[in-house]
Amino acid sequence: MAFTVKDLFRIEVVPALGCTEPVAVALGAAAAASLLPGKDIRTIEIWVDPNIYKNGIAVSIPGTGGLCGLDLAGAIGAVGGNPQLRLKVLEPVNDQVVARAQELLHAKKVKVNLLPDQKGILVRTVVKSENAAAESLIQGVHDNIVALTLNGKDVQESPLLSVKASQEGKGDLERLEKWLKELSLERLFVLLDDLDGDDLAFLKEGIQTNMRLAEYGLKHGPGLGIGMTLERLARQKFIMRDMILAARILTAAASDARMAGIKLPAMSSAGSGNHGLITTLPIWAVKDYVTCNEETVLKSIGLSHIITAYIKAYTGRLSAVCGCSIAAGAGAAAGVAYLLGGDLHHIAGAIKNLTEDLAGVICDGAKAGCSLKLATAAGTAVQAALFSLQGVQVQPTDGIIGISPEKTMQNIGVLSTEGMIETDRAILRIMLEKQFSLDMNRVSFHVD
Repeated sequence: MAFTVKDLFRIEVVPALGCTEPVAVALGAAAAASLLPGKDIRTIEIWVDPNIYKNGIAVSIPGTGGLCGLDLAGAIGAVGGNPQLRLKVLEPVNDQVVARAQELLHAKKVKVNLLPDQKGILVRTVVKSENAAAESLIQGVHDNIVALTLNGKDVQESPLLSVKASQEGKGDLERLEKWLKELSLERLFVLLDDLDGDDLAFLKEGIQTNMRLAEYGLKHGPGLGIGMTLERLARQKFIMRDMILAARILTAAASDARMAGIKLPAMSSAGSGNHGLITTLPIWAVKDYVTCNEETVLKSIGLSHIITAYIKAYTGRLSAVCGCSIAAGAGAAAGVAYLLGGDLHHIAGAIKNLTEDLAGVICDGAKAGCSLKLATAAGTAVQAALFSLQGVQVQPTDGIIGISPEKTMQNIGVLSTEGMIETDRAILRIMLEKQFSLDMNRVSFHVD
């Protein structure tokens, strides 16, 4: 099956409210709870893969005033989430919903189980009332509900069942990734010629969505306040404002807001809201330093999404490598190179430069500190493009850099899926030890 750039955007670029890992848990619980005859919820039990757990333990949940935890995400989803909204399932959440969810937690009615050997995204949720039990299964993709049951019987006709992937988390996404893997960088670049007015309008909507987060972060300084702090340092002339710093400020500010649980959606890319911030905001910041038209800016962002999707096809949705740095970062580097007038050679060089610089950045879960990594990735993406345009390109003799840009991006996949397996386990081990000492998840956590 041949795909188009429209298909890529439809599958990979979607709005998401909150970090997509706790959101996936909330969605699973909301979907299961929606099957119960009433909302008299007695117990909730959740099973998750290691990466959903790792990315959901410490990031704030939208609408909760900074609270976190997969158990809380599940309880909120079951009590007041709207599963019809998919990755915006938490949009209806209010103080009453949060209070009721916390009551369930305090009564020890919510249990989270880690499936340590599970590979790939999996969220299984069982919600019980006095006389009924409903179950949902999300697999492969954060909003891919592949199965629903009520009292042990399959629910076949629910509109909640995903049309984008099958029981194995395959389908459209798997076919898209297979198609992407067959393309060269040149063919990926040529996809920009297929963008029409609707595509450009969609890309502009994504910018506006992500800019609302950035503007909130700059105004209020939520989370660690990295964006606001960089802005203040520039005003105080402790650091010099340039296009690299501008990219870092805008991207970090948006991440500050998102990681703090501010109730504003992000336009995600390749399954991650933070990826979406990196693919768009560094390019949007750089545009103010060059002469360019809006169409060129939007095409640059389109290329950024395309390259990000290509790399994620090799790395998988979640891994021990920070995808914001190495996948979305490479996408942003390619987009900036294009925006600055670079050709295919310069785009390839920008991708290689970024890869050599940031390939070692680990993912240790979603949390406020992600803003630091996003600031680094945004600035490095711009630097990588500038270096390439000046003739500075890492050679294939260096480390994991391949003889072609395609091979370089494929090597990132090998590093993520094969080379970092033990690293991922070690990261999770450290987080589990900390969890038990800090009681971050309120004694509702279990390992199956």
